[in-house]
This record gives sequence, C-alpha cells and structure tokens, in this order.
Amino acid sequence: MPRSAQLPLLPSEQPRSGKELERACARTGRALGLDVRTQVRVGRRIWGPQRYIDVVLSERSLRRSLGVECKYQATAGTAEEKIPATIDDIAAWPIAGIVCFTGPGFSQHMRSFLLASGKAVELADLEDWLRLYFALDFALDAGASATA
Repeated sequence: MPRSAQLPLLPSEQPRSGKELERACARTGRALGLDVRTQVRVGRRIWGPQRYIDVVLSERSLRRSLGVECKYQATAGTAEEKIPATIDDIAAWPIAGIVCFTGPGFSQHMRSFLLASGKAVELADLEDWLRLYFALDFALDAGASATA
C-alpha cells in the first residue's frame, strides 16, 4: 500500500472539536485500509455508566484491533486533569488502546506526559503510528534503512 503524503494539515483542516478529531482518526484508518467503527460500546465503568471507545480500528487478516480515545483541547483548563484517568480507563478495555490528541489547549507538560506514557500519539503522527502497529507497508524515509 503506498504511503500517503505526510504534509502538515492546513489550519482550515485542523480539528476544532473532539468530534472532528474522531472523524480525522477514522478517516486516517480508512485511508490505510483498516475497518473503522466509532462509538463502540465496551461495557460499563465502575459506577455504572456505559463505556464507549471513540474509534476502533481493525485489520482482519492480522486479527488485530486498536481502540482510539480522541482528546481535543481548544484552551488551557482543567480538562487536562482527566487525562491520567483516561489512560487508566484504556487499561480496562478488552483490546489495546491509545489516546490520539491535538489542540492548542494542551500544555507542554501534558503533551510530554502523554507521549511518555507510551499510550498516546499526536494526530500529526497517527498515520505512522498505525502503520507500525498494524505492520502496514510504508516507504522508507530518508535516513531510515531496512534491515534483514
């Protein structure tokens, strides 16, 4: 499968809400040939409310799925305080999962926390991350080399 151009999104193409981020993640999965489902019910949380995964991407031949929790933040605020709980919640899913995040409201501290968790990826890096996770073909970048 040929690699799509990794050009930065134009400002008009940047998600401006959680729903737009969810659509962008689903679009990326579809462009890679993955099966995509959104708002997938996955049981209940500890106090009873339904738990949903924003996007579930699957590669049938590998029998592998990945849940993607989408987090957008437009302005600085207390929403960041919920992020560690989101990472913990993903551990309770019956499939592997990550947080895909974007938005100008995330502090540098929170961006660092998310990336260091190993369970998060910025939207700009999602395609490459998915190619590695699902073992999809991708062109070698300058400086990368194939090993036998």
